[in-house]
Amino acid sequence: MTISGVCVAMCTPFDPTGEQLDEGRLRSFIDELIDAGVHSILLGAGTGEYAYMRPDEIRRIIEISGKHIDGRVPICTQSTMMSTSDTIEATKFAVDHGAEAVMVLPPWLESPFERGVLYHYEEVARRTSADLMLYNNPGASGVEITPGMFRRLAQIDNVKYMKDSEGDLAKHQKFIAIGQANDTHLLCGADPIAPYAIMAGAAGWIWGSANVMPHECVALFDHLTEGRHAEALELWAKMLPFNSFQWDNDFGVEYLVGAKTAAKMVGRDLGPNRRPQLPPTGDGLTALQSALSTLPINKVDRQRLVYRAWDADKDWLRAMTDKTLSPTNANQHDNAEDAR
Repeated sequence: MTISGVCVAMCTPFDPTGEQLDEGRLRSFIDELIDAGVHSILLGAGTGEYAYMRPDEIRRIIEISGKHIDGRVPICTQSTMMSTSDTIEATKFAVDHGAEAVMVLPPWLESPFERGVLYHYEEVARRTSADLMLYNNPGASGVEITPGMFRRLAQIDNVKYMKDSEGDLAKHQKFIAIGQANDTHLLCGADPIAPYAIMAGAAGWIWGSANVMPHECVALFDHLTEGRHAEALELWAKMLPFNSFQWDNDFGVEYLVGAKTAAKMVGRDLGPNRRPQLPPTGDGLTALQSALSTLPINKVDRQRLVYRAWDADKDWLRAMTDKTLSPTNANQHDNAEDAR
């Protein structure tokens, strides 16, 4: 079983305090995602608040999820730790509990230079049986996996994947070509370039937005891989407002907060984010609702929104969502605003 297609970077359900894992909701959410058609699940993703969880919590998630998934879809887990020895230990635990692959970010605090990063991955590969997924996210780790570094790492036998979250489509295409020459699969982790990465040859996505819109993500992948590019781009136009908002917004809504808040808005309550991640402000909530209003399945009703005074000519989110609504709906909304 391989990690490809729509791999959801799964949010971690917490209890109402945000300090305890909600084990029952974890199981039911896994079922919802599988029923929606996702192809694989990443446990302990950044979107899953990996950085804010204790090692024992992460192990408990892997134990519960491995048993509950029970081979229905492939499992990938994050095994990122600061030291090489701790990363090896976490990787072995994941493999023992059903992980088909493990994702490892370069150490992010007092990061080593290239020689140390290469050593880190080589040792994890040499001392475990896992299929390794490199993780290029220089914004999170401060370490950029360059095409030259990737070429060297891809030659390690059990380096089978790389998630690239940098968002540079030109570089992403270089990674795809290098990976194809070394039997290493590229997975896109940059929301705004999602469809174009598949068109360029990426094997799939590791996608936080699939917590919010799993049906749309699966449909988009099917359109793209079956050659229905016009239909894919039409669907993508409806998915783009939220994905653009998640990547960058002016409302102080962090990616992890946006994912959980939006999931709740469309009917998937996963509990709060763990502090210091704070809930959105009122303006942030309204903007999120607007970004979700264009989705064909997982959507909110734009007619029920309460807007602040946005200038439609200057606000990209308003303009983007207006464009995907029918003229009738847009006129009704504008008339409702005028009546306030």
